[in-house]
Amino acid sequence: MGVPVLGVLGSSPERSEASRAALHLPRAYRSLEELAGDPELDVVHICTPNHLHFEQASTLLRAGKHVMCEKPVAMTTRESAALIALSKEHKRAAGVCYNLRYYPLCQEARARIASGAIGEPRLVHGNFLQDWLFYPTDWNWRLETQLGGDLRAVSDIGTHWLDLAMWLTGRKIVEVCGDLATVMPVRQRPKGRVETFQAAANIATEPVKISTDDYASVLLRFEANLRGIMMVSQVSAGRKASLSFEVNGSEGSLAWNSESPNQMWVGHRNQPNQEMLKDPSLMMPAARPYSAYPGGHPEGYPDTFLQLFKDFYAHIEKDAAAPAEFPSFQTGHDELVLCEAIAQSAREHRWVEVR
Repeated sequence: MGVPVLGVLGSSPERSEASRAALHLPRAYRSLEELAGDPELDVVHICTPNHLHFEQASTLLRAGKHVMCEKPVAMTTRESAALIALSKEHKRAAGVCYNLRYYPLCQEARARIASGAIGEPRLVHGNFLQDWLFYPTDWNWRLETQLGGDLRAVSDIGTHWLDLAMWLTGRKIVEVCGDLATVMPVRQRPKGRVETFQAAANIATEPVKISTDDYASVLLRFEANLRGIMMVSQVSAGRKASLSFEVNGSEGSLAWNSESPNQMWVGHRNQPNQEMLKDPSLMMPAARPYSAYPGGHPEGYPDTFLQLFKDFYAHIEKDAAAPAEFPSFQTGHDELVLCEAIAQSAREHRWVEVR
């Protein structure tokens, strides 16, 4: 992208230096305060565990830095609301990594829906399924509520799907009815350090009670009488990161799956269905800039970050204080509001209005 990376801050000075050397960067910062005080630094990307986001983002915004934060942007809606206020006060750009919007054919689906190509959206449904926590010996910090929050599957992957559904259809979710389950109430926590997505073979473990959700199904009511349903799971064998959606309208349907990201299904009633292959020359004008390569040249997960960051940095160059067209801290706040409503719904076994 032509954006120079000045340095890195890891979880310790030693890890900062190791990362700096591996990535051939100029600086290894020793603390958040040192990083925030660097006058040459304009933008910081926060890629840390959830419980650190609020402190880090608020410190950096007060120091006058633009911030791109991994989701969730904070642990509670009180924290996320405070971060929105800080970004406005200091007129800094503040983005959240809901990057899955940026697959080229997700952009195409949104453009088609907005143009009326499938008529009035009536139903939206789909899944986000994974298997990386399939075994009781699988472990990650997200399993610990003090580090990841009270929700897991819904917060970690469900919010990606919910963000996508609202963004695709242009309609907010106004009511939810959730069913959550902890499929494995006891897991084996390694006594030593393990990396995410890596097997913990031959490492001593201890049993730990788990309260966060391995699975969720959520009934959804959107604005303008649109109905939907989402299912998420982190214990579905064979599904590594399978996000799918289908939008059924009054004139047709669209469906897409991240396991085949360069194909989109177009459904019809009175003519043969179609399979669209990603090709910028055939895409709608609003979606075309988000496809970097010609037809027949696949684009995938890493490209979604590139396209998100392009929007983010273009926004900074144009006017950081202007309303954001990328996923912003407001987006992150809205997702936390949804998470709280889903948790309340599951607890109380009833529909809950999203406020």
